[in-house]
Amino acid sequence: MVIGLTGPNAAGKGEVARCLADGGFSVHSLSDVVREEARRRGLGVDRETLIRIGRELRREGGPGVLAERMLPRLGERDVVDSIRHPAEVLLLRQRTDFHLLGIDAPIELRWQRAHRRGRPGDRVDLETFSRQEQQENQDRPESQQLMRALALCDVVLRNEQCLETLRRRLRSVVEIWSSAPPLAPRNRVS
Repeated sequence: MVIGLTGPNAAGKGEVARCLADGGFSVHSLSDVVREEARRRGLGVDRETLIRIGRELRREGGPGVLAERMLPRLGERDVVDSIRHPAEVLLLRQRTDFHLLGIDAPIELRWQRAHRRGRPGDRVDLETFSRQEQQENQDRPESQQLMRALALCDVVLRNEQCLETLRRRLRSVVEIWSSAPPLAPRNRVS
């Protein structure tokens, strides 16, 4: 089984990935593909640089290029985090064992979480946080189209409560997916 993760900044994707890793999944991130390219170019890995490099890669290799580079790395029990474009979903859905899981929460709660975790670039005001999110939802092929990717999810978990609630819901979804027969490849990108 391959589980893709998508959702806005600070929704809880990292926590879901950690929980799946504890359950024996190997965790990969499409952002790692971008980080590798940034390092290869001798650039930093701050948020703005990664967004710019991601756009350049999509412009040069097509909107699904990050997933295309990730597919050969995937085995039998993997997680692919940081899915931000419908074309990435389309490519990953070539695998009959792929499921897309969305993680979401209200913007104010995500902003508070981002502030608490304190990654570089996280300590911004709510207006800046919202503006950054708008950048992730542009309708150009080389841009992130996070909300369109989120709309393609098989399941979306709302992460508004405690971590144990999120973990319990995640376990339930994974159990259902584990017992289901493989799906035919789906092409649901609009």
